[in-house]
Amino acid sequence: MSLAKRIIPCLDVDQGRVVKGVNFVDLVDAGDPLEQAFHYNDEGADELVFLDITATHDNRGIMRDVVRQTADQVFIPLTVGGGLRTLEDIRQMLHAGADKVSLNSAAIRNPELITQGAEEFGSQCMVVAIDVKRISSGRWEVYTHGGRRPVGIDGLAWAAEAQERGAGELLVTSMDRDGTRYGYDLELLATLDTLVGIPVIASGGAGSLDHLRDAFVIGRAHAVLAASIFHFRTYSIEEAKAFLQSCGITVRVS
Repeated sequence: MSLAKRIIPCLDVDQGRVVKGVNFVDLVDAGDPLEQAFHYNDEGADELVFLDITATHDNRGIMRDVVRQTADQVFIPLTVGGGLRTLEDIRQMLHAGADKVSLNSAAIRNPELITQGAEEFGSQCMVVAIDVKRISSGRWEVYTHGGRRPVGIDGLAWAAEAQERGAGELLVTSMDRDGTRYGYDLELLATLDTLVGIPVIASGGAGSLDHLRDAFVIGRAHAVLAASIFHFRTYSIEEAKAFLQSCGITVRVS
């Protein structure tokens, strides 16, 4: 039996509010993080990703109190990222109730942090987030600091290295597609599927239920991350799962 595909709403948080933008800019308010987390918990989301999108850029730590409140009252796995720089930061976030941590800028700056985290807490806790922009056919460049800084690293090479260093999952966002609702970068996803042997979470571009299906069927992703279509109630998690089931895709149904 095939593993169930996961539907994961993403809470991008800035200054204590959930926000959503297009191509990582022009952010608009999308509600209170706790209220959104409760909603998705009740709707049957498989996991939640909570990203403090300005913590690294603003050189501050993530809001542990919000994470703790969310973890105390929401009973689906929670992945937390943004502003995590050290092994101690990871430890504190897991102790605050996160099930996994997402590393992006810190992993680029210190790749050994992936290995240290995997050895200390297990690979299943270590998600490496990779934000990329397409630079030519079959080539993508990595960006850090919430999509503000190109770092001159090839996205595919970095994905392979992250796996080698102990990442348990990759959260891969196409910055070109982010917030556009034009669909995921299926070429990027399918290429990663042939390259790495750990789960890839598709991110950036979901605008319809067809896009979720395509990420699984064509991109061969293990999970899909989406924000706008769920935050603004275009679709419910229940509707998404029912549609995917009708396409022959295995999903968890509560």
